[in-house]
Amino acid sequence: MPKLIVENINQLEEVAKQFVQDVLNEKANIYAFQGEMGVGKTTFIAAVCKVLGVEDNTSSPTFSIVNEYHITEEKKIYHFDAYRIKNIKEFYDIGYEDYFFSGELCFIEWPEKVSQLLPENCVYIKMYESHGKRIIKY
Repeated sequence: MPKLIVENINQLEEVAKQFVQDVLNEKANIYAFQGEMGVGKTTFIAAVCKVLGVEDNTSSPTFSIVNEYHITEEKKIYHFDAYRIKNIKEFYDIGYEDYFFSGELCFIEWPEKVSQLLPENCVYIKMYESHGKRIIKY
């Protein structure tokens, strides 16, 4: 399993560029970011969005469950945070199918809460901290 290492915050954009080059592809549009609270999932997703050309203010969708960012007028990224999802019905209620099947990029934090809804071609990214460094495996 390939991995990227972020030793300090100054490397974040460069690591995000490498991630975009290595991981994002036309075969998948849904990317599941797994990791403990505070490991940097939201921060890393914000860096990836910036690399992709998002100029919108990116933030955690913890309370809204999903944020929409614009790459271009037509191209979007949907950023989900399933942490507060109590049951799968809540994810149905936000209309997850409209997002997942839109063909747009979908980045999901806490995907284990909605794992039964994730497609086979979903790409899983594991993030963890080790000796003060952030490790991103895919």
